[in-house]
Amino acid sequence: MPDAGLHPARRVECCPIGGTPTEEALMADHPNLDAARAGYAAFGAMDTEGVMGLLADDVVWHVAGSNALSGDYKGKEAVMGLFAQIYEGTDGTFSLEIHDMLANDDHGVALVSVSGSRGDYRMSGEKAAHIFHMEDGKMTEFWSFAENQHVFDQFWT
Repeated sequence: MPDAGLHPARRVECCPIGGTPTEEALMADHPNLDAARAGYAAFGAMDTEGVMGLLADDVVWHVAGSNALSGDYKGKEAVMGLFAQIYEGTDGTFSLEIHDMLANDDHGVALVSVSGSRGDYRMSGEKAAHIFHMEDGKMTEFWSFAENQHVFDQFWT
């Protein structure tokens, strides 16, 4: 049965019209959701190997804004270099709190709050949305959008 282009974040077993999916089907997380959660957990634990395992070799990472980190990072090594700048620039205080995360066969979205300190600047619970493409369980492209880009730009200037 065609899916009409809809890709739910949770796997739902096909059922007859008017039927009800099983409890197990409703509760089963999509494999890309599991992979993304593991990647975020690895990032939070500063687990380089775990983060590298989530990224496609040719990943492209887009950082919005007008600050020292803004730009496009191409390939695992470039992205890991970005992460090193984040960790070093905040003396390890940078953290993400995930509010919600959705994923399907091709895409994922994470709603996060960002905190950290850098010199005289502090961020506490600044909201951002992360959007990413997934292929074969790997992130192939990533975008970060801040609710208040000016705060992020000031923080990373």
